[in-house]
Amino acid sequence: MEVIPDPCTSPAELTVDTVRAWCLELTEVERRIGPRFARWDVRRRVGAYLRGLLSPVERKNGWQIAEVNGDDTPYGVQHLLGRAVWDAEAVRDDLRGYVMESLGTPQGVVVIDETGFLKKGRHSAGVARQYSGTAGRVENCQIGVLLAYASARGQALLDRALYVPKEWTSDRERCPRAGIPAERLFATKPELARRMLEQAFQASVPAAWVTGDSVYGADRRLRLWLEAQERAYVLAVSGKEYVWRGWQQRQVKTILARLPAEGWQRHSAGAGAKGPRWYDWCWLPLAAPMLPAWRRWLLVRRSLSDPTALTAFVVFAPQATTLAEAVQVAGTRWTIESSCEAAKGDVGLDPYEVRSWIGCYRHITLAMWAYALLAVVRARHLPQEGAVPKKMLMQAPPNSLAAFKAARSRGSH
Repeated sequence: MEVIPDPCTSPAELTVDTVRAWCLELTEVERRIGPRFARWDVRRRVGAYLRGLLSPVERKNGWQIAEVNGDDTPYGVQHLLGRAVWDAEAVRDDLRGYVMESLGTPQGVVVIDETGFLKKGRHSAGVARQYSGTAGRVENCQIGVLLAYASARGQALLDRALYVPKEWTSDRERCPRAGIPAERLFATKPELARRMLEQAFQASVPAAWVTGDSVYGADRRLRLWLEAQERAYVLAVSGKEYVWRGWQQRQVKTILARLPAEGWQRHSAGAGAKGPRWYDWCWLPLAAPMLPAWRRWLLVRRSLSDPTALTAFVVFAPQATTLAEAVQVAGTRWTIESSCEAAKGDVGLDPYEVRSWIGCYRHITLAMWAYALLAVVRARHLPQEGAVPKKMLMQAPPNSLAAFKAARSRGSH
């Protein structure tokens, strides 16, 4: 199992050559996706939009992106996201290939999760009073289901799907006003995740594992589908979930109440903001799948500070898999939360002032491109550990994105 780095860590010092390489990479991204935009003015506008997302401006809304790019009004931005002719799904496909070229490894992990976009009003596509894990409470928001990729080379977001609650899909007059396609029926978050996983596998995304939280682990149909594809997974489950142990179906919370006192092992679930995230772990065999070379386990994580705090995961993996490998995959689940937080803060993943279905998908797709650019240049160009820099930046900013923005700001004067 690869050691996957924390996506939020940054070197203390950066070279001038590295920042120059970032600027060249932005030009390469514009060249790469340019053919997806038939009109030259739209190609120019999408390049300006990416530069706006990468700019130092705090809120990446239409007015501020227009201002940072020297436009008097946000009409050009609004045209790009709403009326211009281009296919966000095709641009998403290009993103997947771009990420895999630099970050893809055979031991990569695909991570599924959702994030909330807080909104006012009731006209934005899919907005509703619903639970947002981002806010930690019920809020008026949109929910986006996201697919991320993590490897030893870095992390990036690969795909997105807007969750549309039943109160929308059952109101066939409301959906057209927000631009939601007529053929879009209600789909649960696990169903949306499965569709994105299927597309990723069809595109030959190299991944040894799939992981996600209990929203996805509790969906038995998703687990069985992954097993039919012979895709190893580590999916969190709640205590209410049932699993087959021996010849009996048992509730997870019942198993957790009778865990053995012996057999626990201490492993780190990966690096966190304060260093390695240590827990005690054990796993118990579950009913074997039909595939002879594969096994199922119930993996349990126990807090060191509070031994009563337990988290359970269902594991499906080749029979030679070790506990340490499963633990590393379970820890990788947090990379998507770090990536979402960074993408919202750094490149405006939140779809500010975007209401329509097509506008949301276009904005999020371009924000994912901006975040992927940062992940790729980090993987390609940041100095290796122990290397001696040739020429250091004076008073280097504390993180890589800050250095990129500072260098671009100096170059514009």
